[in-house]
Amino acid sequence: MIGRVRGWRRGWQERTKLQRIDLYTRVTLCSLPWVFLLSWGLLPLGATLDHGPVAMALGAAFFAVNAVQCVLSNRNVAPAFAHYRGAEPFPPRRLRLPAALLVVLTGLLVALAAVGGIDDPGLSLLVLDLPLAFTVPYVLLVPVRTYLLHCAAFGVVVLGLLAAVGAPGGLLFGVAVSLLVVVLLVLVSTRPSAWSLTVMWQAEEARDMQARLAVAEERLRFGRDMHDVLGRNLAVIALKSELAVELAQRGNAAAVDQMVEVQRIARASQQEVRDVVRGYREADLPTELLGAKGVLEAAGITCTVEGADGPAGIGAPPAVQAALGWVVREAATNVLRHGDPRVCVIRLTTTAGAVVLEVENDGAGPGAGQGDGSGAGQGDGSGAAGGGSGLAGLRERLAALGGSLEAGPAGDGLFRVTATVPLTAPGGRPSPGTLSTEDR
Repeated sequence: MIGRVRGWRRGWQERTKLQRIDLYTRVTLCSLPWVFLLSWGLLPLGATLDHGPVAMALGAAFFAVNAVQCVLSNRNVAPAFAHYRGAEPFPPRRLRLPAALLVVLTGLLVALAAVGGIDDPGLSLLVLDLPLAFTVPYVLLVPVRTYLLHCAAFGVVVLGLLAAVGAPGGLLFGVAVSLLVVVLLVLVSTRPSAWSLTVMWQAEEARDMQARLAVAEERLRFGRDMHDVLGRNLAVIALKSELAVELAQRGNAAAVDQMVEVQRIARASQQEVRDVVRGYREADLPTELLGAKGVLEAAGITCTVEGADGPAGIGAPPAVQAALGWVVREAATNVLRHGDPRVCVIRLTTTAGAVVLEVENDGAGPGAGQGDGSGAGQGDGSGAAGGGSGLAGLRERLAALGGSLEAGPAGDGLFRVTATVPLTAPGGRPSPGTLSTEDR
């Protein structure tokens, strides 16, 4: 249970964090064209109001086409990310309209320069917004070298057209600097972000694959153990049953002996299966302490283990360690399920010939629902008579060794589970490491 909770909590936290980073990156890239449109793409166009109706018409058309280009850019960001990650190819037809709009925007910009509808500084600023919406998704679709070559070719065309309509050298220099700035800005803001997200998603997929492989490996191991236990015995049972049938058909009394042997082997096989299952279900105290510390810290809870290496830990008898291992497992699970703590302390001590385990956390505030020590609240929902894993089941396990369990608020917002187990178990009582009839 602790392993499942630990894996679920850690996986959920990592995936939620990654989804937030992914969303933040996509929103930022989608917002970038609109920020430039409403700043460098809008402010310079205000000068067209003073240069006649033709300049105003060209400026309005430039803004409208640029707005459509921003909408298309936002729609292409997600497919471009998928193409960059190798999830699915980007359909080339989605670039046809944005490319056509870029040509239209370039023509409108050159026309504004030709009619003198905008002053030289405003034109240099307007160039900052000219290719940005198109290049945000485009930079994810081609290699960096190809992107830089295409942008250089585009810059040469823009400078050539502006020179053809009589733009002065100072303006051409400003336009070249603006194009260089916007091209590099898109490159350094988009490609590294996409690379980082790709690496993080690949790491997440690797963790999922590792978890699935671990589960598959455990299934194979369990299947191998069951095959080793039952394979030979079932083959012997089958052969002796066939022999018993043949002897019975001949009226030979030895058939009874063969069936008695089959019965003995079947009972031995049943016990061997129980031994295999017991190995999967027994709680080991050192392992449970490490597991509890790991799962609590993975959930953001500071966990301290005291006395694990002392006589109360490694020096206790195996039956006592197994019983306390169940307590650690259930208590740590309940801290995650029923409380909202920040700190948890697991303490092992020896006193008066008994081992005392205390699991204390600060999640017993109002509404924490951590129980009252009578079996209500923390963990008792799963407790059932006959060896369940709740508080009631834990009390039965400890009682088999003459131990006791107390759970309840300890003051100052603390909740404490205290298990006490004598170092010498009462005679004639079964060890909690054995399986009851209901556990089987």
